[in-house]
Amino acid sequence: MNTAMTSETFASPAREAFARVFARTGLSIEPREEQDVLRRIARALEPGARDIPDATYREILCVARRKKRVSRLVDLTRRSGRIWVSRDEIEEAVGTIEDPEADDRALERALAPVSRARLRSYGASPRAVFETVQADLVDTGRVLSPPQTDLLLMAIALAFDLPDGDPFLDTARREEAQRQKVASTIERTAREKREKEESRLRTWEESLVPFQEVPRLLRCSHKEALRWIAENRLPVARKVRESGDRERWEFDPAELIALRGKLGEWRNGGVPAAVGAGGKAPDMGRKVANSVIARVAALDRYVAHFRTARALNRRITLVTGPTNSGKSYTALNALAQAESGLALAPLRLLAHEFKEALASRGVEASLATGEERIVVPGSRHLAATVEMCPFHNPVDVAVIDEAQMLFDTDRGAAWTAAIMGAPARHLYVLGAPDCIPMVRRIAELCGDPLDEISLERKSPLKPASQPVRLQELQAGDALIAFSRREVLDLRAALMQHGRRVAVVYGALSPEVRRAEAQRFNSGAADILIATDAIGMGLNLSIKRVVFAALKKFDGKQTRDLTVQEVKQIGGRAGRYGKHEVGVVSVLAGAGSPAFIRRQLDADAEIPEDLRPFVQPDADIVKAVAAEIGSESLYGVLSRIHRAVLRKDDPNYRLADMEQAFAIASALEGVEGLDLTTRWSYAMCPVDDRDNGIQRLVGWAADHAAGRRVLPPGTGRLPPSERASREELERAEKRHKRLVAWRWLALRFPEFYPDREDAEETTRRLNEWIENVLRQQSRTRSAAPGGSSRRRG
Repeated sequence: MNTAMTSETFASPAREAFARVFARTGLSIEPREEQDVLRRIARALEPGARDIPDATYREILCVARRKKRVSRLVDLTRRSGRIWVSRDEIEEAVGTIEDPEADDRALERALAPVSRARLRSYGASPRAVFETVQADLVDTGRVLSPPQTDLLLMAIALAFDLPDGDPFLDTARREEAQRQKVASTIERTAREKREKEESRLRTWEESLVPFQEVPRLLRCSHKEALRWIAENRLPVARKVRESGDRERWEFDPAELIALRGKLGEWRNGGVPAAVGAGGKAPDMGRKVANSVIARVAALDRYVAHFRTARALNRRITLVTGPTNSGKSYTALNALAQAESGLALAPLRLLAHEFKEALASRGVEASLATGEERIVVPGSRHLAATVEMCPFHNPVDVAVIDEAQMLFDTDRGAAWTAAIMGAPARHLYVLGAPDCIPMVRRIAELCGDPLDEISLERKSPLKPASQPVRLQELQAGDALIAFSRREVLDLRAALMQHGRRVAVVYGALSPEVRRAEAQRFNSGAADILIATDAIGMGLNLSIKRVVFAALKKFDGKQTRDLTVQEVKQIGGRAGRYGKHEVGVVSVLAGAGSPAFIRRQLDADAEIPEDLRPFVQPDADIVKAVAAEIGSESLYGVLSRIHRAVLRKDDPNYRLADMEQAFAIASALEGVEGLDLTTRWSYAMCPVDDRDNGIQRLVGWAADHAAGRRVLPPGTGRLPPSERASREELERAEKRHKRLVAWRWLALRFPEFYPDREDAEETTRRLNEWIENVLRQQSRTRSAAPGGSSRRRG
């Protein structure tokens, strides 16, 4: 045990007494708990004394002994295979032990009634308990082995006083064994099919020949071969970048041999087909060359994929400006005056707000998001998320918000598709100033005229000259962190000071985020703590934005906040008509106010690469599959990834499809789903950190077998005022699973029929999470020393 002081807050006598306490007890304490013990010792030390009173010593000894017993009982349960026993249960059991000499058997005796009661609280029936415990374990990435399954079933039998031979026990063992067998078969089959597809691709690539072999294989001259390549008659299978700017072209010999019969026509002056200009592509023989795949996928001429939009005489108006400049207000007015229209938002929450904004202007709109549909009979307006853009029904006006998302490697392709393909005669594109060059590039590719409108903030924004200490935060402040853990840590620290706090972070559902925003706006919470999730989609009455960090982890590295991030998040400060001046500051110890000032004053950072992201859709996937003669989604995506867009394509770049690849790879082991269905599953929004892909494959296997896929449940929800941070996180994960389930239910209602149950479960989870955040905040505020002040 390292008894070194971890903080300079405490004087030397307290540190010395701390060391002597643990030397006398021989017990240990976790480093994260040292501060609490040091604080207790410092309070107990009399002026000039070197040792703490005996009562304090006994108290610390009792705490340390209890912690040691908890650690021992955790070890006993884990080594025996009872991985479902929670730390809360163990601490409750240890709290009932009075004997200071209690041994392992006494610990187990104390645990038994607590565990039985906890298991009974998980559900009304043994099966419900079994399924709930399994779901809880999946939350933490653990799966029961057969011996552990038997242990759990025995524990459930004891909790419910089931007799030996109860049919539930045999049925549960049999079903679990079958489930594990199916999962193992799926995984093995997927691996074998992936290896087969990769071998097939390697074999084909190894068969390719250099240009020098083309005249011999075609029985033509060197000059003719060059001319026919230039005329796009001879497909280049692969272009390999070599040193410098040199490029090596490779050809499929079988494909070239199949084209020999065309040579006479070509030599007699046959007109080459103008690919992409309305002509019919030439017959390229065996359809496996990468260049043929590129032409079929058409991602290198992506704009032509949206035929309805290209048939319209479109006009684009780009409206840019900082936060609180009225971009949405301008475009929504035009949309409401149109006979038909479309409003595309980055988030479901914003799609709802667009629907409400249109309703306030006297226009009823339908709604379409990934997991939700609201159809208003007779309505000719639609509010939707960007990914749900309808490409085949012309409208008068369309609005696309947050166009700076074009630069996002995960979702940017959806904005490219929407701006290129929205079938509107007048398209309004809204965004921050840094999106201007990219939107100009897309308009040029589309051949659409572009008007530009630049707006200024309605209220001024200024940087603070001094950092802000935590205790100096005021009502109306928004404190910005960049992880869920930091948000909740800051929340706990502020509530200890009696502050009423609302929180907003990405793992919360849109409904909960909106409820928390309302608590802050109404004055029920003094301070808002949020991640950059507040950068889009919430109407917030913030007086001052205070950054708790000036760096963030972006999934690859920890880096400084960009100019756009500081402007987008800091720009939430100030509210026209309420807070006339918005202030942006930094928390003391988190960085320099000078950094905030520089970023706010800086011009927009324009990325060097202005090629828009693109990705295939279902039609492209089917076309490529037909060309290569494969029903393997993994094989199709592999070929698209290798063939469609060269790294140096002048107009486009392929979006990050890492998760789609991972899902397609895992689905290879599921028999009985057609290619289009597999593509739908590959697009499903799952959280891989929560074993989302594994769960998705299980759902797909049930779908393929014709079984009904049941929606995820809430699991055990303790009273909101006693919920731990871990239980809150578990509920957030379950909400994400319900989002994925509801997304699939809209596409496969026959196999996901229980939508009403899923929506009710979602409602209960949202209500519980809201209560946790609201109740715990109220509990802290009402505690002794807490504040009951309301915002003025």
